Amino acid sequence: RKAALDLRLVDVNAGYNYDYKVNVCAREVYKIYQKTESFKGTQLIFCDVSTPKKTFNLYDEMKRVLINLGIKEHEIQFIHDFESSSGKEKLFKAVNEGEVRVLLGSTFKLGTGVNVQERLYAIHHIDVPWRPSDIIQRNGRIIRLGNTNKEVFIYRYILKHSFDAYSWQLLETKQNFIHKLLNN
Repeated sequence: RKAALDLRLVDVNAGYNYDYKVNVCAREVYKIYQKTESFKGTQLIFCDVSTPKKTFNLYDEMKRVLINLGIKEHEIQFIHDFESSSGKEKLFKAVNEGEVRVLLGSTFKLGTGVNVQERLYAIHHIDVPWRPSDIIQRNGRIIRLGNTNKEVFIYRYILKHSFDAYSWQLLETKQNFIHKLLNN
């Protein structure tokens, strides 16, 4: 799973690759950032595997790449940096007002109870959650009442010849099983 995200998560000596998911996602986020500038559209990036820490992680790498592409540093935030309820409330307000344009978080921290949908234009899944309820929570941030966008986009990043496609298929199989179980 880590190697499908970025080989540097597995081998610190692995070099930079333009086609790593973080770079592909960042380029898409930047395109949307530019496209939605007039109404300050916002975006969420979900990543459960490599959360912020002192060593190499995808959050810091994503922020670095986004800044290099041209997004202002203060417009990119990690939900992990906001522990208190009042801090989270201020963050959510900033996202809903378009001051924060890109918010990164894990399913656990950016799922249930997070109301940032007002300007939400796109969400990006750079890893695959384990439970169907997790994908429902992630997508539930954008597909909800209060979103002012008539059209929204959900992106899934899948690396060829990796465990990604299998993981997404496994998630669908689990959801179908749960659906059948609950409806019989």
